[in-house]
Amino acid sequence: MAPSFGLILANRAVVLGAIKAPELLDLAVEAERAGVFDAVWVGDSLLAKPRLESVTLLSALAGITSRVRLGVGCLATFVHRHPVLFAQQWASLDVLSRGRAWLVVCLGGPSDANAAQAAEHAVMGVRSSERVARLEEGVAILRTLFHETNASHRGRFYAFDGVTLLPRPVQNPCPVWIASNPTGLTWKGGASASRAAVERAYRRVARFADGWMTNKLSPEEFRAEFARVRAMAREDGRDPSRLGSALYHNVNINGDRRTALEEAKAFLEAYYTTTFSPEFVEQWTVAGSPRQCVADLRAYFDAGVGHMALRLASWDQQGQLKRFLGEVAPAFGGR
Repeated sequence: MAPSFGLILANRAVVLGAIKAPELLDLAVEAERAGVFDAVWVGDSLLAKPRLESVTLLSALAGITSRVRLGVGCLATFVHRHPVLFAQQWASLDVLSRGRAWLVVCLGGPSDANAAQAAEHAVMGVRSSERVARLEEGVAILRTLFHETNASHRGRFYAFDGVTLLPRPVQNPCPVWIASNPTGLTWKGGASASRAAVERAYRRVARFADGWMTNKLSPEEFRAEFARVRAMAREDGRDPSRLGSALYHNVNINGDRRTALEEAKAFLEAYYTTTFSPEFVEQWTVAGSPRQCVADLRAYFDAGVGHMALRLASWDQQGQLKRFLGEVAPAFGGR
């Protein structure tokens, strides 16, 4: 398979005043015009990490692009959204984009992550402990409404009878991926989730998802962890070769790797309003000279990553995009 790249748009940067909304749209147009990127991604949050609302932004991108897939990675507010209303919104996006919508859902942060995350759950009337059950029920509802008529559902959180969703998505089936990061470093550089939590997260992907998006894994870790997910899919009677994979990662191109990582750290800390350890940033960022970045990206593709979604970890979004297109992408057949 040819390398597949996606450009992550920093839609939170608009709220932070570091970039204007029209500039964000211009980056998407430039990314598509370059012919290097297969997708454009946006992030999602309500109160925890405010930004331009994801589905609204993707709808705007649908009108100014024609080829790249339009992804949200990940839809952290999925557990807050009523799945019937969201199903219509997402189906409409797929129609407007002529079948380019790429949905990746996730649990969002727990209430004990920070006060803003707790407020987000509270204002939407969702208990942190309900997130897993709401995600699984919501995904089941989407799959039903996207492709069935007179659908009925009886669940823990939602119930309806005789519902036919219109318009229908162009894609059939309309893909629903799940994002999780059960391994790797935490924001403070400490231990990650328990092995029991890892097991549940993998089972969720293997059972319910069309693909897995993750982050903060080395190539070796990704190879091993994705093999586990695919093995679980096989155990559930699914074809593991049909399960897609994507890595949500950062990139900073600079002849001096230390300078690149320092800039990425400053950018990410401002973007997420928190403090990251240097180890955390290094694990989450391809950084250094163009040659170093090419080697690191190639290692991920060799490990089996199907799609690399890259965020430009710098406030100089245009400058980093230019360097990526001119000095990194050619090694993978771009430009």
